[in-house]
Amino acid sequence: MSAVLPSQFQPITDEQAALLDRLTDALDHSGLWWLSGYAAGLARGRTAPTTALAAVANETIAAPQLTIVYGSQTGNAKRQAETLSVQVEAAGFGVRLLRADAYPLRELKNERYLVIVISTQGDGDPPDDARAFVEFIAGKRAPKLPDLHYSVLALGDSSYPQFCAIGRQLDERLAELGAKRWFERGDADLDIETVATPWMANALAAAKDALKPQVPLATVTPLRPHAQAAASLYTRDRPFPAEVLVNQRITGRGGHRATSDKDIRHVELSLEGSGLKYEPGDALGVWPVNPPRLVDALLATLQLDGDASVSHGEQTLSLREWLSTKREITRLTRPFLSQHAHRAGAAALDAALSADGAAALADLLANRQLIDVLRDHPATWSADELVAALRPLVPRLYSIASSPRVVGEEAHLTIAHVEYAVEGDPDPRWGTASNFLARSDEGATVPVFIERNERFRLPADGNRDVILIGPGTGVAPFRAFVQERADNEASGRNWLFFGNPHAHSDFLYQLEWQDALKSGALHRLDLAFSRDQAHKIYVQDRLRERGADVFAWLQSGAHLYVCGDATRMAKDVHAALLEIIASHGGKSADEAGDYLNELQAQGRYARDVY
Repeated sequence: MSAVLPSQFQPITDEQAALLDRLTDALDHSGLWWLSGYAAGLARGRTAPTTALAAVANETIAAPQLTIVYGSQTGNAKRQAETLSVQVEAAGFGVRLLRADAYPLRELKNERYLVIVISTQGDGDPPDDARAFVEFIAGKRAPKLPDLHYSVLALGDSSYPQFCAIGRQLDERLAELGAKRWFERGDADLDIETVATPWMANALAAAKDALKPQVPLATVTPLRPHAQAAASLYTRDRPFPAEVLVNQRITGRGGHRATSDKDIRHVELSLEGSGLKYEPGDALGVWPVNPPRLVDALLATLQLDGDASVSHGEQTLSLREWLSTKREITRLTRPFLSQHAHRAGAAALDAALSADGAAALADLLANRQLIDVLRDHPATWSADELVAALRPLVPRLYSIASSPRVVGEEAHLTIAHVEYAVEGDPDPRWGTASNFLARSDEGATVPVFIERNERFRLPADGNRDVILIGPGTGVAPFRAFVQERADNEASGRNWLFFGNPHAHSDFLYQLEWQDALKSGALHRLDLAFSRDQAHKIYVQDRLRERGADVFAWLQSGAHLYVCGDATRMAKDVHAALLEIIASHGGKSADEAGDYLNELQAQGRYARDVY
């Protein structure tokens, strides 16, 4: 892109414009915002031109602007921040949008108008791209901020005890530092727009009151048209019906292999004709349908007619359809529990929801489902009331386990089917999407879309080594990584750490990894089968055993990736990495933390955790 200005104000030559165009072609949205700030910093350090253009530029730079910082694990916070940025910019006000790990922390003391859009992960953790940002604001180095006006949009999942905890902590901490709450924080559940839409309206109104309209430097036109692939017609809100090509269990079920407690499925879906494109590291979004037997059980327990017509919002559907395709029925949430406790007069639920009931609430949310609460604490619900009280069903995201360079117009998934028995009940409990996929036979269709994950990408330099840590189904994206690197003939080494309970029954993609070792596509493989010996061994234990080599690889420029469970595995692996860096790098605990933070800032430590 190049600004079209009167000839006497033209700031760059045609040759410089061509070079700039080549550079900006390679940058994404966040990169372009970073470049604009970098260029502005260079400009402030050099002699200003004595032209009318300089006067206009100085007036524009001096005008107050809104800074939007986002921290996002799955892309939701990023989308909301980008939407707000577009709205503010369209209204004619100055705005800059930055991912949290690209925000220059030294600039915080000079901010005047700041909004933060941030999610909470797992058990009250910040998104990976916001870890350093959150630690800085929470720590002793954070400056006093008497001139700052701020607001926070917190994203979370009310089926977890620490709902929106990170957003709440930032909101309270900024107030402690002397900043003024510009307008009230929004705490958004998975039905994000319910809270985000009015919060953004407040943000836009506040911007109009506080900010000075920007003076445009020039009309911006492209130097040359950019050839762009046609965008797919299929999106999150208009998913593609992907045909199931393969649905195969890949854990042992007896015979010559030991029986596994896990039902892990390898699922192959056709994207032919969809126009959907993905890269290794991206996720596939799946819109599920709730288990029919569970829907029947809910209707029977509440003595409700599944054919009853229910109108909510702008939709009118049968109650059965609401419960099957539009409402969460396998995950409990605090708001629903609060309503049900009142209806049922349930003292046990009231105790769990009290200030002293954190442990009981955590256990309830983690181990019980809606049907359990309705049976244990009976209460009357009408069809309309039930639909209004339950949270909307949202898509599930699965790391894609294939490289399109190898599989073409397909996407492969590695799915852990959640199914477990409950004493005294003939019906098992299921996970929503995993059960939906497990029930989808070959030839069936599954509604899908692509969720890009720019933070979880292979190094652009194929000479770089990579360390891949993925126990259980966390190995999925690393199957894609190894496929991609082999097809690209990347010269960098690939080192995989994989773990599961038993080697004979739970060694996912065993033949593929063995073939990859023989062909040289995989250079090292360390395995941790936790139940195959008297004492349990996990991937973090293997990491510690190989600590000297792990640190040597990192010192030589390797990229480090972790995928899997956020609540336990990712924390244990992170702790092991800190120990390795401290022990083999001769660093203190704080220095080891800074080392990992720096790797993350460089894009060399990436996590895809859930």
